[in-house]
Amino acid sequence: MLSFISKRLLVAFLVCLTVSALSFGLMFVSGDPAIAIAGAGGRAEDAEAIRVAYGFDRPLVVQYLDWIGSALTGDLGQSIYFNVPVTEIIGNRAGVTLTLGFISFLVALVIAVPLGVAAALRPNGWIDRLALVIAVSGQAIPSFWLGLMAIVVFGVWYGWVPISGADTWQGYILPVIVLSYYAIPELMRITRSGMIDVLATDYVRAAKAKGLPMHLVISRHALRNAVLPLVSLAAVQLGQLLSGSIVIESVFALNGLGRLAWESLLRSDLPVVQAIILILSLLYVVLTTLADILNAVLDPRLRGSS
Repeated sequence: MLSFISKRLLVAFLVCLTVSALSFGLMFVSGDPAIAIAGAGGRAEDAEAIRVAYGFDRPLVVQYLDWIGSALTGDLGQSIYFNVPVTEIIGNRAGVTLTLGFISFLVALVIAVPLGVAAALRPNGWIDRLALVIAVSGQAIPSFWLGLMAIVVFGVWYGWVPISGADTWQGYILPVIVLSYYAIPELMRITRSGMIDVLATDYVRAAKAKGLPMHLVISRHALRNAVLPLVSLAAVQLGQLLSGSIVIESVFALNGLGRLAWESLLRSDLPVVQAIILILSLLYVVLTTLADILNAVLDPRLRGSS
């Protein structure tokens, strides 16, 4: 087990190193960052002054090592637009994104797992058909369209919930519904297919033959093995919910990291964009690594396959 964890941590470290290099390279994707910061109306003298002030005149390797060294100490640079530390801005916005992502994930999990189990117990039944409709519609309907329709129907027509902002908990209702709707199909499908495979195994048949009640067969014998693939997928889904909320936060005017990233791109505030991509990517790596380790704890066969 220790060898498995060591290998996974090494892979995670290499991925983090690659992500940090890509995040740093983002600053130079659009060309000379000094010219981008100076703006379209900036003079050559202004760009040169910015180049020297921000250290863009130094070799790239030196800039990267300096940037990653500062990031390791918690210093993610200075916002060009707000002229305050990037960590301060991100700290003010992270709460909304984390709250939205975690609640959406929990809602999706609570709906998807029981629905997947029920669909597997009666294939081609009405619950299975309902699950199929949810899966297809969840992947086919664009998130911004669903968000706008939710605003029009539940916010404007009926006035049940606020249509923007996160000043109260009611402001999270519509964004959570829309965001979790996109996580449900994958979680539900993997639960359904896992349960169908497990229910066909000999040990489950033997449990049924002994007269064990169906709910005990599911909870004691089937569900644990069926949800093993779900652990990895759940980590990926949670990472996607946290990092992919740009559209939802923009539609519902939530001041989270997704909206901040979009606004910073429009303002050419590249240090903020760099930091958000780095943080969300590292969070994604941590979640998937923890999921791999948890899978290995639940299923010892995976330790050998590493």
